[in-house]
Amino acid sequence: MSSRALRRLKGKQRGQEALDLGDLVPGEGPEPEEQAADVEEEEVEPDEGTVVHIAILTTAVHIAILTTCFSSILLCIEAMGVLPWRRLTPSHRLLCLMCGCQEGAGDDIDALLETIEQSNGLTLQSEGCGASDNRPVLYVEHRNLNPETELKRYFGARAVLGDQRPRQRQRQFHRSTWMTIPKNTWPRFSRPGISMTLLESRDGLQYFTFEHSRDYQQIQFKFLDSVESMDPNNIVALLQMNPYHIDSLLQLSDVCRIQEDQEMARDLIERALYSFECAFHPVCSLTSGTSRLDYLRPENRAFYLAGYKHMMFLERRGCPRTALEYCRLILSLDPDSDPLCMLLLIDFLSLRSREYNFLLRLYQDWEVHRNLSQLPNFAFSVALSHFHLSQEDQTESEERERLKHKADLLLQDALIMFPGVLMPLLDLCTVQPDAAVSSHDFFGPRSQLGQTPALAELVSLYVGRTHTLWREGGVLLWLEECVREVLRRVDAKDPLVEDCQNKRKQRYQSAPLNIHRHVILSEIKEATSTLPLEVTTQSVMGFDPLPPLDSVVSYTRPERQSVGASNESTLSLFFRSLLPNFNLQDDLEVAQAGRELNQEVNRLMVAMRDMLANIQFQEPPREDNPDRDEGEWD
Repeated sequence: MSSRALRRLKGKQRGQEALDLGDLVPGEGPEPEEQAADVEEEEVEPDEGTVVHIAILTTAVHIAILTTCFSSILLCIEAMGVLPWRRLTPSHRLLCLMCGCQEGAGDDIDALLETIEQSNGLTLQSEGCGASDNRPVLYVEHRNLNPETELKRYFGARAVLGDQRPRQRQRQFHRSTWMTIPKNTWPRFSRPGISMTLLESRDGLQYFTFEHSRDYQQIQFKFLDSVESMDPNNIVALLQMNPYHIDSLLQLSDVCRIQEDQEMARDLIERALYSFECAFHPVCSLTSGTSRLDYLRPENRAFYLAGYKHMMFLERRGCPRTALEYCRLILSLDPDSDPLCMLLLIDFLSLRSREYNFLLRLYQDWEVHRNLSQLPNFAFSVALSHFHLSQEDQTESEERERLKHKADLLLQDALIMFPGVLMPLLDLCTVQPDAAVSSHDFFGPRSQLGQTPALAELVSLYVGRTHTLWREGGVLLWLEECVREVLRRVDAKDPLVEDCQNKRKQRYQSAPLNIHRHVILSEIKEATSTLPLEVTTQSVMGFDPLPPLDSVVSYTRPERQSVGASNESTLSLFFRSLLPNFNLQDDLEVAQAGRELNQEVNRLMVAMRDMLANIQFQEPPREDNPDRDEGEWD
């Protein structure tokens, strides 16, 4: 320690009353017994003198931190006896631990984060997902939005951050953001023209909306022109001039993902989120669950889509816990309408991240007013959560039996309510069902044919997404036991069987638009093949899939001047475009023809799919056919 710092610790500063900290020097000062007696004497009721000592001690703590002397802090606390370690503020504890890391006392970031949470009185279950009953069920933690937090838990802080010392990490001084960390490879950030406005505050909720400036609106019009040209190079050129234009980033990310450039696709989405977060309103809180964004406004939809795509990249990257946090964030923005239907996904992410208690709490809190049990994904996932909880080692034997019995009943009810789930699930799990199961009318082909298109869409989505969770040996054995019990109940004419059959006929008549939108974004082939004809025949834009019919439009695109339209049909334009001398009168006609051609191709593909499905091939005649003319092929 330098002599200047030592003089500061001893109180020899100009204009300040000297502190008697001589007992900080080893070998001097009172004995430990005397120190303990002084501590007990001064901790009873803090008087005015004690308050002064506390203020002086705070100054001494900061001085000790500046001089990177962790031992001096502890000695100050023990010597003064007025502010024990347990009474230090969380900020002081954090600073002390940081100072200790510099002295080599500890470089474990996870221990540091755990100490901060414990100092704030927060007890977290499995890194804190919905652990405290006092928090809202959609409470979001900032630190869980960072995938590095989850990766540190899996591989350790040193493996994630490298061998750098804490002060050497993140030397770049960027604006503090929670969702993404800006990269040095990104273009220099300048406000693209997006801002957030507080519309109103009502019933403890704050309703926000994003707004586009005049310049940004002009860029948006150019982007729409680029999309209609169906040339990705035009979007690239637009991004070179406007590197933080949101819709261009989303659209180009889809192009990169299709071309299997996952790194660039993920980078573009992170850049879009960073642009959004820099435009946040000062009172907009991502953690409280009280901020709302109306999906009916086109300016807000890009934030939903960017968050969804970022969430899916995180899940594929192996960070399901972080993806779950983004899922809760998106759901909290509009939990009533749920425009992206995150309720069809949140159970899968909860199971992937082993957040079983959170899923059960969400189910208990929302079942009354949202009827979550009528969704196939919740009916099966809640049962699976109970089963996994019953298999944990720390669970007591009585609690295990209770959870296992509850899981059995829930899975049996789910199979009775949705019998069409079993056979596709076993097929994707590459499991050959028992003959007694496959030949039974309840689980046989009739269960598939008797489903309405809306129910088939939900079932296909759940099976295609979560079949990997059912492949475990213990889970399959449990499923087999419940299937046999269900068959016994069906043969015994259980009243629940007929009741569920009537519910399936009355409900699931048609799926709402948000479910179709979710299926399109999921890109699960088992589910997309069940989309109705009115969805598959219309053009779907990646930057705004299936926009709401009652959108709240704040500005409109100016009408484009039409130049002499061609009288040729769309198909004639298509076939003539194959000729080398093809040339339309104007680019505007090319865009219009492209839109019409896209619709015609979609209709043609649907017709071909139906035709191929109805084709029946006649078997060739057998050689032992007595009616065959022997001389026919001579």
